[in-house]
Amino acid sequence: MDTNKINQTKIKFDNIAQKTNNPDIIYWYARDLMPLLGYERWENFNKAILRAIESVNTSDINSLDHFREVTKMVPLGSGAERPVKDYMLTRYACYIIALNGDVKKEEIAFAQIYFALQTRKQELIQERLQYIGRIRSKGDKALFGDLSTKDMKARLGVSDGRPLADFLPTLTIAAKNLATEMTNFNVEQNDLQGEKAITSEHITNNTTIRSMLEERGIQPENLPAAEDIKKLERKVKKQEKKSIKESGKLP
Repeated sequence: MDTNKINQTKIKFDNIAQKTNNPDIIYWYARDLMPLLGYERWENFNKAILRAIESVNTSDINSLDHFREVTKMVPLGSGAERPVKDYMLTRYACYIIALNGDVKKEEIAFAQIYFALQTRKQELIQERLQYIGRIRSKGDKALFGDLSTKDMKARLGVSDGRPLADFLPTLTIAAKNLATEMTNFNVEQNDLQGEKAITSEHITNNTTIRSMLEERGIQPENLPAAEDIKKLERKVKKQEKKSIKESGKLP
């Protein structure tokens, strides 16, 4: 995520923040937050919120202090209004929701950092994102036989504006996820601190996964690109619309 996109994304999160008479208390409406976290359907986002509430309830924190269910009136085309369910979410609530999201999405990765930092200073967010990016990049290089993300994009014909992950086959994504989970576990288990120690751990785990794959005759950098995930999503949506349209036809 480049500097310009970071600035634009931060502004979007700032603009939907709801102020109160107490300057220390800020909240966000769930329906405003939903699209910024990459969710398209309220049903799916509501499930994510319920998972976050359940997660908070397992701790010593009262979820009602951070998740407030409310009813909002939304306008209809006829000029009338109808009630819809929404939530008032504190910064902590937003953070827990993002924490349980898919970190492969730029929106989720940004939100985790944005809501974790009390200052919300753009330079701190940018620094943290670059920190994570450097660690992931070096891990990927270990997995792909010393080929960088740029090298892999060129190898698979991916444009600069698109993330490499959108074109990686399922096997490679699974390998990357396993290496990342191993890193997360060992960072917490061994209380690793600092970029150098965490980077070294991540490189080791990716190297281990690569060795395992090579023993089975698999080299991640030589696997063919998967179908463009964006094209696949559009294809699925098109098929869904067609099915819905045809399901309503009378014989």
